[in-house]
Amino acid sequence: MSERDALLREAQDLRARHRLPDALATLARLEALHPRFSRLHQERGHCQILLRDGTAAIAALRQAVRLNPTLPASWDMLEQLHRMVGDTGQAAAAARQLAILQRLPPAIVAANSLLADGDLEPAEDVLRDYLDQDPQNVGALRLLARIRLERGDLDGAEAVLASVVERAPDYDPARFDYAMVLLQRQKPLAARRQAECLLEHDPNSRDYLKQYASACVALGDHEPVIDLHARLLEGLPPTGPEAADLRLWRANALKVTGRQAEAIADYHASLEARPDNGVAWFSLANLKTYRFTDHEIASMRALDARNDLQDMDRVYLGFALGKALEDRGEYDASWRSYVRGNAVRRGLGRWRPEIAEACVSRLKSMLTPEVFAERAGWGAEDPAPIFVLGLPRSGSTLIEQILASHSMVEGTQELTEIGRYADELCGRDPDCGLPREPEALLALTAGEARALGERFLAETKVYRRLGRPFFIDKMPNNFWCIGLIHLILPRATIIDVRREPMACGFSNFKQLFGTTNQEFTYGVDDIARYYRAYLDLMRHWDAVLPGRVLRVQYEDLVEDLDGSVRRMLAHAGLSFEPACLTFHETRRSVRTPSSEQVRQPLSREGLTQWTSYAPWLDGLRDALGDAAADFRN
Repeated sequence: MSERDALLREAQDLRARHRLPDALATLARLEALHPRFSRLHQERGHCQILLRDGTAAIAALRQAVRLNPTLPASWDMLEQLHRMVGDTGQAAAAARQLAILQRLPPAIVAANSLLADGDLEPAEDVLRDYLDQDPQNVGALRLLARIRLERGDLDGAEAVLASVVERAPDYDPARFDYAMVLLQRQKPLAARRQAECLLEHDPNSRDYLKQYASACVALGDHEPVIDLHARLLEGLPPTGPEAADLRLWRANALKVTGRQAEAIADYHASLEARPDNGVAWFSLANLKTYRFTDHEIASMRALDARNDLQDMDRVYLGFALGKALEDRGEYDASWRSYVRGNAVRRGLGRWRPEIAEACVSRLKSMLTPEVFAERAGWGAEDPAPIFVLGLPRSGSTLIEQILASHSMVEGTQELTEIGRYADELCGRDPDCGLPREPEALLALTAGEARALGERFLAETKVYRRLGRPFFIDKMPNNFWCIGLIHLILPRATIIDVRREPMACGFSNFKQLFGTTNQEFTYGVDDIARYYRAYLDLMRHWDAVLPGRVLRVQYEDLVEDLDGSVRRMLAHAGLSFEPACLTFHETRRSVRTPSSEQVRQPLSREGLTQWTSYAPWLDGLRDALGDAAADFRN
């Protein structure tokens, strides 16, 4: 029995012996450890009823059903208590909820209840027993998929929901879950198709419209999102969480499409709707060109001083304040703010630098020159893909913008297909997201390699809207997968963008990335170890695939734009076009943190920006070791 369940049992035993103060004290201890455990609140309601405190009992039971709507005993007690105090409306509402639960199979109710409290394994056991008797019950199957989703089994959840939607095409809640899982599985086109089916049934559903918008964003199709969010804002009160979110999402789409002034207005509207919306403060800072007012900095500092701030809001504010103070030349205070934001964010992650280093060693030992020589001629022969990779904050967005200014090249976004194929073949390390068993690449056959290359070309068509012969996949993390890329797409262009390590390291330290991306960037030592691992692996690719990867040094690009551009174009088999030198005039959607920077002429600022923080970066330099000077080799 877990500590949580033992404390609940102790409180129940104390109540049975009428030691109610002791029972409530035990429940208080339990709440401190597990505040979202619904049954502790239900048990508190039992105790308060025995103490004849109806108000406290109602409050406890309402908290229980907020956390877990599938508690029949709580709804039953709420109905009785509301009737006793004369609140017939609330009593009737509780009775309706109880009646719904009573019509459901007890096993479904029990599994739902266990799921709500995070008891995933026993919830799945209950459902499996039930499905042995009624294997076609789509409600039970949907619940099973939700449990698998909570357990991180996206493949299992997708498979179950696909079967449910096939059996019950009109079961919209299951289709909604299916679309959500498809998005998480990085299958945005399939997710949008499911959202379109839902909207055919209910074209005004706010949830369905939001899901459709999310799929559009994942596809890089931002224009329709702008109007869609404006539609959802019509008639909505200007304040509150939903208005704040919609304004934020609309601002993001406006930013990506280059409508910066309108984006700023919507970020401000998001903050008016919810002043403690940390992500909106950070989004303004992340424009890179926005300058905060004295009043805005004071507001952020006041928020940062609050004790009740959520962890991620504190992270967002740390990075936003760091940027605001950096722009004012207040480097000491800026550094402290960056350090605070990074420390909280690092505490929320699971990065383990030794996993990355071990992955490099395994790739080096198994992917030898002989391996590639034996597999010469494998893969799909199409030269269309141009992979721009390297470390984040090295200039890959700039390279993409330059190449996408060519009449033969289309810029897309940071595509996830190659990483997904690596996950399918090699498994995925749960902490770092790197290939768990890279040796699995050796089992790939010639036919499978060709099929995978053709699959990449087919699956990326959805991002290619201009019909140009070449297209860019600008996913920095693909440097881990150069061996796989070469095997499945032997004629693809690969460009490694490299930046001086102190500048690159600091730029990563002051950048907050989305969701679980780039987890290595929230600690100076982690950044240095990752940079060294990157150099080690890139040297290996150069040795086993000589000439396959073109290295572009960011500093050389700044010093000699014309020469660097001609070299890149020649490597890709493209003729020179002057538009690549005036890349900042190219109008296209850019999704990365550098979106506003690449819409301006090239600047030398990025070469020396880190030197303002030199007094605090000795740890980074020491951890980099010889890589600080030997990064070009």
